[in-house]
Amino acid sequence: MSQKRKTIIVTLAAAAVIFLSLQVVGGSSQPPGPPSAPGAGGKPESSKPNAEPGSQNPERAASPSRPSMGAQEATVPEVGVVNVVSRSHQANVEGYGQVNPQFNLTLSAQVAGRIQSLADNFETGVQFSEGDTLATIDDTDYKQAVAAASAALEEAKVALEEERLQGKQALSEWQRSGLDGEPSSALVLREPQLAAAEAAVKQASEALTQAKRDLAYTEITSPFNSVVVSRSIQPGSFVQSGAEVAGLYATDIAEISVPLSASQWNNLPPASSLKQQQWPVTLTDMDGLTQWQGVVERVEQHLDTTSRQRSAVVRVAKPLEQSTPLYFGTYVVAKITGRVWDNVWQIPSTAISQKQEVWFVTDNNTLDKFTPSVLFMEGGHAFITPVEGMDMAKIVVRPLNSYLVNTKVMPVSETSDGQ
Repeated sequence: MSQKRKTIIVTLAAAAVIFLSLQVVGGSSQPPGPPSAPGAGGKPESSKPNAEPGSQNPERAASPSRPSMGAQEATVPEVGVVNVVSRSHQANVEGYGQVNPQFNLTLSAQVAGRIQSLADNFETGVQFSEGDTLATIDDTDYKQAVAAASAALEEAKVALEEERLQGKQALSEWQRSGLDGEPSSALVLREPQLAAAEAAVKQASEALTQAKRDLAYTEITSPFNSVVVSRSIQPGSFVQSGAEVAGLYATDIAEISVPLSASQWNNLPPASSLKQQQWPVTLTDMDGLTQWQGVVERVEQHLDTTSRQRSAVVRVAKPLEQSTPLYFGTYVVAKITGRVWDNVWQIPSTAISQKQEVWFVTDNNTLDKFTPSVLFMEGGHAFITPVEGMDMAKIVVRPLNSYLVNTKVMPVSETSDGQ
C-alpha cells in the first residue's frame, strides 16, 4: 500500500472517532427516559422551547434534597396557648363539713321513779320550745318529801326561838348573881346551843329546797328549743336518776366545722378581722341542688391530731326554718369568701405539668418554662404569682413531657386573657 493511501485511511478513522465523541456528548445532555410518543398526550422533545442560557431546570428545583418554604413551616408544631395578664382576683376557699346542732344533748332523768305520762307529740322529729314538758314521773313520794321537809323546818324554827329565850334567861340569871366579869364557859349563856339551833334551821331550809327541786324534776322539760332525735322511755317504765330519756338537738343554730389547710388559711383574712366583719359562706349540698348562706362564727385555735388541719366554724341561724330546711347530719361544700390578691395570673390548672412546671411561648415563638408559685386553685384555674419582669404571657394550656426549652413552635390562641 502506498504512503498516500495510508494517510487517507488514518484521516478517515480520526474523523470517525471525532464524530462518535460528539454524538456521545450531545446525547448525555438529554433527560433520561424515552421521548413521549406521538398521540399519547405528550409532546416531542423538539417542541419544547429552548431554555435561555443561565436558566435553571424547573424539575431540578423541585428536587427532594432541597425542600420548599411550605414544607419547612409544616414541621413547626402547634401549641394551644392562653394569653394571661396581671390582674386582681378574690380568693374563694372551699372545704367540706357536716351540719351539727350547736347543742347535742342526751337528756337524762334527774330523779328516779315510774314514768307517769308522756307528751302527746313526744316522738322523734317533733320540735319543742324551751320549757315544754316531755314526760312526767310519779311525784307522790316527792310531794311527801316536801311536806316532811317543811315540817322539819318549822320544828327547827321553834327550837331556835326556844333557844333564844333560854339564852336571854341565862343572861338575866348571870347578871342577878352579882358575879363580876364574863362566865368561864360559853355554855352558861347558851351561846353554842343557840348556834346549833340556827344551823338546824338552815339545814332544814336546804332540805326543803332540795325536796322541792326533786319534785320539780319529776316534770321532764326541754332545756332549749329542740327537735327530738331519739326517745328512750315508755309510759309506765321505771327510770333511775341519770337514766337516758331522750336525745335532743338545739334548733336555733347549726354549726359546720370546716377543716382547712395552711395554704387555704393563707387565702383568708386574719382571724382578728372577725371582730370587725363576718366572713360570708355559701353552703351547697353534695348534689349541688340547694344552697344556704352562713357566716364564719369563730376559728379553732388548735390543729386536728388526725388531719393536721385547723377548722373554721360556720354558723347558720334557724336551719330548719330555711326555705329549704338545712337538716342536721347533711354533708355540705362550704365556699368561704377570701382575701383579694393583687397582681396575679389566672391560668388553666392543666397548664401545670406533672413536673410542677408551667411552659410559655416567648416573643420569638420558642418554648420556655418556670416553676409557679400557686396562690390558690378555683374553678379549674390556678392563680399564680407572675414571672418577675413579665406583665403578660402566652401560657401553654396542655404541656407535654417531651417539651424542650428553645423549641420553635407555632402558638394557637384558645382563649383570651386567660378567661
